[in-house]
Amino acid sequence: MSDARARIHTLLEAIYGQPAGAAITTRLLAMLDAFVARRPPARPRPPAERLTENDVILITYGDQVREPGRPPLQTLGETLDTTFASVVSGVHILPFFPYTSDDGFSVVDYRAVDPALGTWADIERLGQHYRLMFDAVVNHISASSAWFRDVLAGVPGAEARFHIVDPATDLRGVTRPRTTPLLTPFETPAGVRHVWTTFSADQIDLNFANPEVLLEMTDVLLAYVEHGASLIRLDAIGYLWKEPGTTCIHLPNTHRIVQLWRAVLDVAAPDVLLITETNVPHADNISYFGDGSNEAQLVYQFPLAPLVLHAFATGDATRLSGWARDLAPPSPTTAFFNFLASHDGIGVVPATGILSQAEVQDLCTQVERHGGRVSYKTNPDGSQSPYELNCTWFDALSDPAGAEAPDVVIGRFIASQAIMLAMQGVPGVYVHSLVGSPNYHQGLETTGRFRTLNREKWTRADLEARLADPRRREGAVLQRMAALIRARRGERAFHPNGPQRVLEVHPAVFALERRTPEGDAAVLCLHNVSSARQRVPAPGAGGARDLIGGARYAAGTEVIELAPYQVAWLRLE
Repeated sequence: MSDARARIHTLLEAIYGQPAGAAITTRLLAMLDAFVARRPPARPRPPAERLTENDVILITYGDQVREPGRPPLQTLGETLDTTFASVVSGVHILPFFPYTSDDGFSVVDYRAVDPALGTWADIERLGQHYRLMFDAVVNHISASSAWFRDVLAGVPGAEARFHIVDPATDLRGVTRPRTTPLLTPFETPAGVRHVWTTFSADQIDLNFANPEVLLEMTDVLLAYVEHGASLIRLDAIGYLWKEPGTTCIHLPNTHRIVQLWRAVLDVAAPDVLLITETNVPHADNISYFGDGSNEAQLVYQFPLAPLVLHAFATGDATRLSGWARDLAPPSPTTAFFNFLASHDGIGVVPATGILSQAEVQDLCTQVERHGGRVSYKTNPDGSQSPYELNCTWFDALSDPAGAEAPDVVIGRFIASQAIMLAMQGVPGVYVHSLVGSPNYHQGLETTGRFRTLNREKWTRADLEARLADPRRREGAVLQRMAALIRARRGERAFHPNGPQRVLEVHPAVFALERRTPEGDAAVLCLHNVSSARQRVPAPGAGGARDLIGGARYAAGTEVIELAPYQVAWLRLE
């Protein structure tokens, strides 16, 4: 038995005990054998080169760009090839399955493409040119799904797929990411059933203590591989396993199931990578790396966004630099997934212990002053605290009603994105960050949901008109973002595992040195987070060339002057 197959056996016995674990192992290995017989694994790339400096992932909805008479997935592909040409290497297509709420994250059918978007053929066509990240929304399923409709119809055994809980159960210690009730009552032929719903009444949590659920969801992951997934994003994975009397987050069996799926992919598709999405404090977040070889290959870098926002809000990068100084992935085959904006808000819980409560409140105040909103969560004592800031990244940084010149607000935005792109790891760029979108107030008025502020969709004609209009900022932002990304993709020192060293040059300058994995070249990345000019020491005795502006600094230069919000990526010569 291979190491990965042996791990599967060991993990299933740890989760379900004996003899159930052995019986489930037999069934799961048979599933893998059938999969490999249909789709023998391609020769895998060297583990340390499965991700490179060329990888930049675009985060977008499947219907982000629309045009009359065409499936949106086809329009998206053409937009990537033309309007956003050569900018990204991969695409995280947010849930493209039939759904009932939460803009896709309440999935009705895991195995189908929403016909309003297109077909599996459209997905696979995108995969011919771009790495694809699929969402595995494994924690919960729509209340309109066939599985849960069986519960409502009283089908024998259907309740075993879900958590039916006596409402008298003490669940006060359960970690809550929302202010909605944890249990939702539903009428069934057997009477009212109270069902576990972590995120909303339409998102019914699955019961992985039932091995049939685990087997079914594992088969779903393998189906995603067959349809071209290169990365599988485990959505809200920290909440997967439930045990009343505990916090029900990051429990040992949750980690075991992630490790199990890693072992499954190691057998069936070694080049397909797992990425965990856990909007939680840093130590809990990085625990999903496991020992660096047995769990997720990537984890979302959640503290980055609130810390970068704080740096620009205060003109001081000290907190950001102090946190980044201690960052390092646990192995050459793992990496951080760095992002500032996404379809969700800017999580502030991951800044716990890094920013004070007063500093988090200052960010909340700034975002609300800029037209955004703040979403809250319920704490075990019944109080509420900020969970995320709902705002586009552009408006979070700069007051849309302010009097600052366009070049200032664009410069601030680009400098923030440059920090994310320079950091060790793989960058994820939300589609609205490519064009510097403002808050979508009309959408908020329509839906009443705070997250809609950052989820505007475009027609293709509207997008192209915005980019062509010299009076609008979208074209200038796209031009500068594309230049930044191309500079990154052309430089080996930005390999996800190229060493990173944070330097202390000035409180207002976030500075880090990136080196190639081979150690034969280095780039000094300087980011002025303030509205004032800053003077910093030049990088050593040798010369340097700015990968962004093209400026050259001769050997012997002692000081480099940075304009407000200037970025300089200096390749050391």
